[in-house]
Amino acid sequence: MSFQRRQVLKSLSYAFGFRFILPRGEFAMAAQNSAQSATPALPASTAATHELAGMEKVTGIGGFFFRAKDPKALALWYQQNLGILTTPTSEGETAWQQDAGSTAFTPFPETSKYFGDAQKVWMLNFRVRNLDKMAGQLQAAGIEVKVDPQSYPYGRFARLHDPEGNPIELWQPAKPDAAH
Repeated sequence: MSFQRRQVLKSLSYAFGFRFILPRGEFAMAAQNSAQSATPALPASTAATHELAGMEKVTGIGGFFFRAKDPKALALWYQQNLGILTTPTSEGETAWQQDAGSTAFTPFPETSKYFGDAQKVWMLNFRVRNLDKMAGQLQAAGIEVKVDPQSYPYGRFARLHDPEGNPIELWQPAKPDAAH
């Protein structure tokens, strides 16, 4: 298993509490070593619970904004192929509504090869209900999709790129309620 895949597995095990992948102490140590930042890592006891008493926390991602060579064409691609509506520009239009569920938020080392092209600094990971159906739908539209043949305790994955080469990962949780 590649280092990048192990790093994602560690992050997911931490985020979703799968202790059988790595003991919490080992993961906390790996996170501290990979972060290499000026900000000290949370103590393992705090990181393990994800709770900071009395601290105000964000409730979710309110938007994802990024530069594109052709924003209109790229927005249309995401709408036609992944069903994601862009921000409404006039009254009566609706914005994309996502299902409630867990969101992995994982900074990677800047030297990570997990995103593919070293010039790409972000990767979207979308939850899907049926990975095989979504992959087939995308392939029928002429989009190359690489489905990971391995199934993990928390689900399955596939990889593709948008027309501007941005990496996208699709994730089908192992159990529908695993994303909640």
